[in-house]
Amino acid sequence: MTITFAQKLKRMPHYEAGLHEDAAREAFGADEIIKLASNESPWGPHAAVIAAIAAAAPHLNRYPDQYSRRLRRRIAERFEVEPAQVAIGNGSCEILLAAAEALCEPGAELVFAWPSFSIYPHFAALTGAREVRVPLTEGYVHDLDAMLTEITAATQLVCVNNPNNPTGTHLPAARIAHFLERVPRHVTVALDEAYIEFQINDDPDQTVDLLKRFPNLVLFRTFSKVYGLAGLRCGYALGSAKFRAAVDAVRQPFSVNELAQVAASEAILHGDDVTGRVERTIVERVFVEEGARDLGLDPPPSQANFSWIPLGDRDEAEVIQRLGERGIVVRGGASLGGPGHIRVTYGTHSENERFLDALGAAIA
Repeated sequence: MTITFAQKLKRMPHYEAGLHEDAAREAFGADEIIKLASNESPWGPHAAVIAAIAAAAPHLNRYPDQYSRRLRRRIAERFEVEPAQVAIGNGSCEILLAAAEALCEPGAELVFAWPSFSIYPHFAALTGAREVRVPLTEGYVHDLDAMLTEITAATQLVCVNNPNNPTGTHLPAARIAHFLERVPRHVTVALDEAYIEFQINDDPDQTVDLLKRFPNLVLFRTFSKVYGLAGLRCGYALGSAKFRAAVDAVRQPFSVNELAQVAASEAILHGDDVTGRVERTIVERVFVEEGARDLGLDPPPSQANFSWIPLGDRDEAEVIQRLGERGIVVRGGASLGGPGHIRVTYGTHSENERFLDALGAAIA
C-alpha cells in the first residue's frame, strides 16, 4: 500500500543550511575547516548565560514554561512594551512560518523582495497563498515603491527583511515609516530584523517606536546572531497581543525548550556585551569589505554580520570549491536567489585573514 502525501510537499522548496564542519571536511577533503557559511557569531555566549544554562541543566526532566513568561517579561521590559505583545519562537524563523500560517490561505497574497531570506518562499507552499516576488534595486536594496504597487485587496502579508539577508543592505527607520504610512491597514507588515543590532544607520530601538503608530506592524528578532545563541534557537516578535495569540494558536506547545528560554532570559540583561560584539563585528566588516575591494570585487556596503560578494563572470561553484579546498566554507549565491555571488559571514580576525587569502587564490 502506497502512502499518499499532501500535494503541498511538491511545492515546498528545500531549505539548505550552510555546510556543517563535518560535512565540509567530507565535501572538500580539508582537515581544518573555517565555517563562514552560516550567519553565526564567532564568539560564544556571555559567561553569565553559560552559568545560567548549567544551573538549569539538572532540571531538564521538567517541561519548559509553555508561554515563556519570564522571557516575555524581560523582553517587554527591555523594549517598554506589554508582555502580551511578545511572541517567542524556536528562532524567529518559526514565528515567521507561524505568521504565514495564521494570516494566509488559498486566495490570499503575500509580497516579499527577492533575493531575500530563503524561508519566505516556503510561505506560499505551506498556505496555498500566491506569492509575489519583487526584485531588489541595482544596489541590492528593497524597492519599497515597487512592493507597494504589488499590494492588492488580497494581500495579507508583506515581508521586509532589514538588514536584508543575503545582501546585507539596510533601509533607515524613516524609510520604513514612510512605507508603512502607505501600506493598507488590512496588510500585516513583517519587519524581519534578525541583524538589526549590526546596522549603524539608526538606533536599533527606533523601529520599536513604530509599533505605537502602526498596529499592522510586527518586528521579528533573534538571539541567534548578536547574542551568540544560534545552537539553542530562540527568537521573538513584537506586535499586537492579537498577533501573538494567532501565532501561538497554530504552533505546537513547548516549541521553545527550557535551556533556550533560560539562556535568552539572561542574555537580554547584558546590553554591554551586545555593544562589544557589534563593535568587533564592524571592525571585521570593514576589514573584509576593504579586502574584497582590494581583490577587484565590489560588495555592497553591509549593515549585517556578513558580506554579499559578486563574482563577476567567474563560476560560482568553482570559486566555492577552491575556497573549500583551502578550508574556507561560504554560502553560494545560487541557493539564496542570487547566482554569481558568495555570502561570507565574518569570523574572528585571523579567520577573516585566511578567508581573504583563500579568496585571492580562488579568483586568481
